[in-house]
Amino acid sequence: MSLLTVGTVAFDTIETPYGVAEKVVGGSCTYVSMAASYFTKDINLCAVVGDDFPQSELGYMKANGVNLDGLEIKKGEKSFFWHGRYHKDMIGRDTLVTDLNVLADFNPILPDSYKTSDFVMLGNLTPSVQMSVLTQMTKKPKFIALDTMNFWMDIAMQPLLKVIKKVHVLIINDEEARQLSGERSLRKAATKILTMGPKYLIIKKGEHGAMLFHKDEVFYVPALPLEEVFDPTGAGDTFAGGFMGYITSTGKPNFENMKRGIIYGSALASFCVEKFSTEGLKNLTQEEIKSRVSQFTKMVKVKI
Repeated sequence: MSLLTVGTVAFDTIETPYGVAEKVVGGSCTYVSMAASYFTKDINLCAVVGDDFPQSELGYMKANGVNLDGLEIKKGEKSFFWHGRYHKDMIGRDTLVTDLNVLADFNPILPDSYKTSDFVMLGNLTPSVQMSVLTQMTKKPKFIALDTMNFWMDIAMQPLLKVIKKVHVLIINDEEARQLSGERSLRKAATKILTMGPKYLIIKKGEHGAMLFHKDEVFYVPALPLEEVFDPTGAGDTFAGGFMGYITSTGKPNFENMKRGIIYGSALASFCVEKFSTEGLKNLTQEEIKSRVSQFTKMVKVKI
């Protein structure tokens, strides 16, 4: 089974109470692909970068099963860049610089080999761009996941709602769920959002874990208590990548597999935040991942 991931491959400068990482690798597609590569080696990446992006990083992804035929490299131009500073609580953050660069006119053109991908992960982009990807598919995907944010709800709600109708699972955080639904209660918010089209909804709650909703069913996974969190950047995309990578590996996007997928996604995200940039995701062993997953399952296992 193949996984198509569409989003950004970029540079970040990150400031946290633990230090500063200048112009390091980031982007939704980067995190999603790296996390998913631990479960499937058939990943189709679609993004755009400038010729300033290091070939060594692209080589790492390619060596781990990421097909880069859909990565547009614009000569003489710069890659998307974001500079942010996290607050002492490591939750709030301030955006200091956003340089769209090549992302300003990104128009994803899928290679023919991408158009029959079985699973699709639409990263946080303009809703019109997300829709254009879906219209290029020549075979109906088995499962489509969508990530979005408050910004698009503010300026492009109607196009966003049209895309939401097309997907199987929407992945957003608690603040975004409340804005999209107009409901304060997350249970009420989930019920309302599920009438908008998706069969499933995942609400991320940061350091408090994640919730999966489907009809009247709810599944909750707490976040793993870590001794230190160095860099939360990319944690949400890593979660989505681990989730989608696992679901792709099963070939069966049902509720039970999604529950397992949320645990695997949470496990990968816990590795991500322990180091700056993507360093926490690189060269993990299956034994390390299984051990981390075991820690999650022990937290929620109880005999009554």
